[in-house]
Amino acid sequence: MSTFMANKANIERKWYVIDAAGRPLGKTAVAAAVLLRGKHKPEYTPHADCGDYVIVVNAEKAVLTGKKPEQKYYRTHSGYVGGLKETKYRILMQQKPELAVRLAVRGMMPRNIVTKDSLTRLKVYRGEEHPHAAQKPEVWNVQ
Repeated sequence: MSTFMANKANIERKWYVIDAAGRPLGKTAVAAAVLLRGKHKPEYTPHADCGDYVIVVNAEKAVLTGKKPEQKYYRTHSGYVGGLKETKYRILMQQKPELAVRLAVRGMMPRNIVTKDSLTRLKVYRGEEHPHAAQKPEVWNVQ
Protein backbone atom coordinates (compact mmCIF):
# COMPACT_ATOMS: atom_id res chain seq x y z
CA MET A 1 0.00 0.00 0.00
CA SER A 2 1.42 3.39 -0.98
CA THR A 3 1.18 6.72 0.80
CA PHE A 4 -1.42 9.14 -0.56
CA MET A 5 0.00 12.37 -1.98
CA ALA A 6 -2.35 15.22 -2.83
CA ASN A 7 -1.90 17.05 -6.12
CA LYS A 8 -4.00 19.25 -8.39
CA ALA A 9 -5.70 16.27 -10.03
CA ASN A 10 -7.12 14.69 -6.87
CA ILE A 11 -7.99 17.70 -4.68
CA GLU A 12 -11.66 18.39 -4.03
CA ARG A 13 -12.28 21.94 -2.82
CA LYS A 14 -15.29 22.96 -0.73
CA TRP A 15 -16.60 26.39 0.28
CA TYR A 16 -16.93 27.40 3.94
CA VAL A 17 -18.42 30.47 5.63
CA ILE A 18 -16.98 31.82 8.88
CA ASP A 19 -19.00 34.41 10.81
CA ALA A 20 -16.63 36.81 12.61
CA ALA A 21 -19.37 38.66 14.53
CA GLY A 22 -18.52 38.88 18.23
CA ARG A 23 -15.52 36.55 17.93
CA PRO A 24 -11.87 37.49 18.51
CA LEU A 25 -10.04 38.40 15.32
CA GLY A 26 -7.22 35.94 16.05
CA LYS A 27 -9.48 32.93 16.58
CA THR A 28 -11.33 33.71 13.36
CA ALA A 29 -8.01 34.02 11.51
CA VAL A 30 -6.75 30.68 12.87
CA ALA A 31 -9.90 28.89 11.68
CA ALA A 32 -9.62 30.49 8.24
CA ALA A 33 -5.91 29.60 7.96
CA VAL A 34 -6.58 25.95 8.86
CA LEU A 35 -9.28 25.72 6.17
CA LEU A 36 -7.15 27.50 3.55
CA ARG A 37 -4.22 25.13 4.12
CA GLY A 38 -6.41 22.02 4.25
CA LYS A 39 -5.16 20.84 7.64
CA HIS A 40 -8.68 19.72 8.59
CA LYS A 41 -8.60 17.06 5.85
CA PRO A 42 -7.21 13.55 6.35
CA GLU A 43 -5.43 13.79 2.98
CA TYR A 44 -3.47 16.94 4.00
CA THR A 45 -0.10 17.24 2.27
CA PRO A 46 2.21 20.03 3.53
CA HIS A 47 3.86 20.83 0.21
CA ALA A 48 0.64 20.79 -1.85
CA ASP A 49 -2.11 23.38 -1.99
CA CYS A 50 -5.00 21.19 -0.84
CA GLY A 51 -7.10 23.77 1.07
CA ASP A 52 -10.64 25.00 0.58
CA TYR A 53 -12.34 28.31 -0.18
CA VAL A 54 -13.14 30.47 2.86
CA ILE A 55 -15.68 33.28 3.09
CA VAL A 56 -15.43 35.51 6.17
CA VAL A 57 -18.55 37.61 6.80
CA ASN A 58 -19.21 40.33 9.40
CA ALA A 59 -15.57 41.43 9.43
CA GLU A 60 -16.57 44.78 10.92
CA LYS A 61 -18.02 43.02 13.98
CA ALA A 62 -14.82 41.11 14.82
CA VAL A 63 -13.45 41.87 18.28
CA LEU A 64 -9.95 42.81 19.39
CA THR A 65 -9.38 41.81 23.02
CA GLY A 66 -7.50 43.66 25.74
CA LYS A 67 -5.68 46.87 24.86
CA LYS A 68 -5.01 45.87 21.25
CA PRO A 69 -7.34 48.48 19.69
CA GLU A 70 -5.18 51.25 21.18
CA GLN A 71 -1.73 49.64 21.36
CA LYS A 72 -1.51 47.60 18.14
CA TYR A 73 -0.53 49.38 14.93
CA TYR A 74 -0.77 48.58 11.22
CA ARG A 75 2.47 49.86 9.71
CA THR A 76 3.42 50.37 6.07
CA HIS A 77 6.59 51.87 4.63
CA SER A 78 6.97 53.35 1.16
CA GLY A 79 10.71 52.66 1.05
CA TYR A 80 11.61 56.35 1.10
CA VAL A 81 13.06 58.28 4.04
CA GLY A 82 10.22 59.26 6.37
CA GLY A 83 7.80 56.99 4.50
CA LEU A 84 6.45 55.15 7.56
CA LYS A 85 2.69 55.26 7.98
CA GLU A 86 1.03 53.99 11.16
CA THR A 87 -2.63 53.35 11.84
CA LYS A 88 -4.10 52.15 15.12
CA TYR A 89 -6.14 48.97 14.84
CA ARG A 90 -9.16 50.77 16.30
CA ILE A 91 -9.20 53.03 13.24
CA LEU A 92 -8.29 50.20 10.86
CA MET A 93 -11.22 48.09 12.13
CA GLN A 94 -13.58 51.03 11.54
CA GLN A 95 -12.32 51.98 8.07
CA LYS A 96 -11.00 48.72 6.53
CA PRO A 97 -12.04 45.66 8.56
CA GLU A 98 -11.52 43.44 5.50
CA LEU A 99 -7.83 44.38 5.45
CA ALA A 100 -7.47 43.66 9.17
CA VAL A 101 -8.93 40.15 8.75
CA ARG A 102 -6.81 39.47 5.64
CA LEU A 103 -3.63 40.56 7.47
CA ALA A 104 -4.48 38.37 10.47
CA VAL A 105 -5.04 35.31 8.26
CA ARG A 106 -1.86 35.99 6.29
CA GLY A 107 0.08 36.15 9.55
CA MET A 108 -1.16 32.66 10.47
CA MET A 109 0.03 31.13 7.18
CA PRO A 110 3.56 29.87 6.43
CA ARG A 111 5.90 32.06 4.40
CA ASN A 112 6.05 30.11 1.13
CA ILE A 113 4.61 29.98 -2.37
CA VAL A 114 1.67 27.78 -1.33
CA THR A 115 0.43 30.63 0.87
CA LYS A 116 0.24 33.02 -2.07
CA ASP A 117 -2.07 30.64 -3.92
CA SER A 118 -4.08 29.87 -0.79
CA LEU A 119 -4.81 33.51 0.01
CA THR A 120 -6.48 33.96 -3.37
CA ARG A 121 -9.22 31.64 -2.06
CA LEU A 122 -9.93 33.89 0.96
CA LYS A 123 -12.98 36.13 0.49
CA VAL A 124 -13.63 38.72 3.22
CA TYR A 125 -16.78 40.85 3.45
CA ARG A 126 -17.66 43.69 5.80
CA GLY A 127 -21.30 42.71 6.34
CA GLU A 128 -23.54 39.66 6.26
CA GLU A 129 -24.03 39.54 2.47
CA HIS A 130 -21.71 37.71 0.06
CA PRO A 131 -22.07 36.87 -3.66
CA HIS A 132 -21.06 33.18 -3.32
CA ALA A 133 -24.45 31.59 -2.63
CA ALA A 134 -24.25 29.59 -5.88
CA GLN A 135 -21.27 27.63 -4.49
CA LYS A 136 -23.44 26.38 -1.58
CA PRO A 137 -20.94 27.16 1.21
CA GLU A 138 -21.12 25.27 4.50
CA VAL A 139 -21.03 27.10 7.83
CA TRP A 140 -17.83 26.50 9.81
CA ASN A 141 -18.20 27.03 13.56
CA VAL A 142 -15.32 28.73 15.36
CA GLN A 143 -14.91 27.80 19.02
